[in-house]
Amino acid sequence: MRFIGIIPARYASTRFPAKPLAMLGGQTVIQRVYQQVSRVMDDVVVATDDERIEEAVKAFGGRVVMTRTDHKSGTDRCYEAYEKVGQDYDVVVNIQGDEPFIQPQQLEAIKACFDDDRTQIATLVKPFTEADGIEALENPNSPKVVVDNDMRALYFSRSVIPYLRGIDRAQWLAHHTYYKHIGLYAYRVETLKEITTLPQSTLEKAESLEQLRWLQNGYVIKVGTTDVETIGIDTPEDLARAEAFLKQMK
Repeated sequence: MRFIGIIPARYASTRFPAKPLAMLGGQTVIQRVYQQVSRVMDDVVVATDDERIEEAVKAFGGRVVMTRTDHKSGTDRCYEAYEKVGQDYDVVVNIQGDEPFIQPQQLEAIKACFDDDRTQIATLVKPFTEADGIEALENPNSPKVVVDNDMRALYFSRSVIPYLRGIDRAQWLAHHTYYKHIGLYAYRVETLKEITTLPQSTLEKAESLEQLRWLQNGYVIKVGTTDVETIGIDTPEDLARAEAFLKQMK
């Protein structure tokens, strides 16, 4: 199978404008993401709507395509980029442009999901540990995932699922393996084309989670696991933490 990694990267951001061009250890954030993904994928392309990002990617020798400015999601931007690349691949992997520490083993885990012929979409989870604590489990900004016996997603929620009846809430992590969703997606090309035409679903609107649109329409989402916790860059404070982390790695 041939895999292409597509990295949607927008200049505008409410919490951190120009985030892809922020410097991290002497390189832009988008360059670091690109380099990590290039270690695993057959091809990599940045999908952007801003000429400044386009120029920055070309400057480090990366591949980039310009996309429309009115996309409502990274998924839609990925499909437009795939069409513009003009080459055939089996699977498109959607990598967030603010994950400079994404690890090869995470990308390999999501690729392995397509060893199952039934997989239409794949994503990653990380098991919560008791050390994470109940506060982390209850954080609505950290969606949880329930899976079936074949590691296919049954539901995603900002609430804690499942509810453990008869067990004190403080003890839930000791009695059940809860999964934290990691926002990395991969799609068979024909599936990506289909899901970009779907209207928002009621469950998606309720939880503000795009992947519920796909589940509600019957798509099979295979779930890979990782024990790696990366540092996403959502705010200038995150960038400072990433800089400190980078120095520790040296």
